[in-house]
Amino acid sequence: MNLLSYRDRRSATPPPRLPGRARNARRLSTAAAVAAMLLAGCGTGAPKVAPHSSGPGVSLAPPATPSHSRSTFAPALTSPATACTNSTKLAGWSNRRLAMLTIAVPVSETSVSDVTSEVSAGAGGVLLFGSKAPSDLGSRLTALKSHVPGHRGLLVMTDEEGGGIQRMANLVGSLPWPAYMGTHWTPAQIQQNVTKVATKMAAAQVNMDLAPVVDVDGKNVAPSRTNPDGWRSFSGSTSVVSKDGVAYMNGLRAGHVIPVVKHFPGLGGSSYNSDFGPAHTLPWSTLQKVGIPPFTAAIKAGAPAIMVSNNIVPGLGTNPTSLSPTAISSELRGKLGFKGLVVTDSLSAKAISAAGFSVPAAAVQALRSGADMVMFDLGSNVSTQTSSIATAITNAVVGGHLSRSRLIDAAGHILAVRHVNLCS
Repeated sequence: MNLLSYRDRRSATPPPRLPGRARNARRLSTAAAVAAMLLAGCGTGAPKVAPHSSGPGVSLAPPATPSHSRSTFAPALTSPATACTNSTKLAGWSNRRLAMLTIAVPVSETSVSDVTSEVSAGAGGVLLFGSKAPSDLGSRLTALKSHVPGHRGLLVMTDEEGGGIQRMANLVGSLPWPAYMGTHWTPAQIQQNVTKVATKMAAAQVNMDLAPVVDVDGKNVAPSRTNPDGWRSFSGSTSVVSKDGVAYMNGLRAGHVIPVVKHFPGLGGSSYNSDFGPAHTLPWSTLQKVGIPPFTAAIKAGAPAIMVSNNIVPGLGTNPTSLSPTAISSELRGKLGFKGLVVTDSLSAKAISAAGFSVPAAAVQALRSGADMVMFDLGSNVSTQTSSIATAITNAVVGGHLSRSRLIDAAGHILAVRHVNLCS
């Protein structure tokens, strides 16, 4: 505003005096004009945008304080909107919906439609059982995936290790036992051959392989009730297993299949097969030198998922690894820095029931310990078992035995491994 100085106002010829009503109208008009100019930021004291401000919800620099006491008008400051993430979206889900996402439901590969209701209810994955896949498995799985709520992805997993543990070799081609690969193939050859198989797995709509086995076990025997590894292991040499395990993992990823490195913290030298009864690994002090390095190598190479075993680790607690917060949260997550998906081995194992846990109770304990997804065996009561697990998880949250934040964290890891973005 251009205002006359005091001297100019005193010497200027005063305007003719107006009648009272006209004077009042003029005063009102002048006041309105001054207020409008002040609101528009005219004159000194108007707020200026700070030159260094950036990003949403730009902050405003405080107005300069004039020497006189004229009032200024600043726009109201607003807080920036909360950024959308999977976690913020999952926070709006019900406990039941979150619980279902943490369950991998078993099904025969010859009748995958049997779990349509579980997939429609939000199960996070399906685990294929069998030894000979149907030729139209891909179209059957495509139909199953169409029932996923929100089309947010479904983990379709199987055991395709090689040798005697292959579910769909008739469709994707056969691999030899890992022990043969470790003895006769270079890491480059392992990766190349695994990629060929993985490419065909992906074409059949199977996107996760519960492999490679990176247990260090050099025994020249088939896996059995007393030895869970044998030929399933690449070698009895820690360095060979480390290199071959990463090669196998990278072969799967090159074929667009998610690898699941197993069985943390290593089953080599186990006292028994946990599927059939209580079992323990080598002492923790030994495993740290012999069994852990292959997992460390896989994590450094970007392993997206790791399976934890059902063995007890002497020196690391009294619970099976899959139910141990020390093994999962402290060692795997904490010391090894693993940030991906943690999957349990089958909670139907006799080692779990021998530890005093039903499958639903074990599922709750596994999630509390830091696991993200739970699995159980194929049987005649899959629907009932799935519902019982989901109910146990939701009741644990309501009862304060499992934190809702831990459940959201588990669900987030499941979505992340499938590259699902709930905000897009």
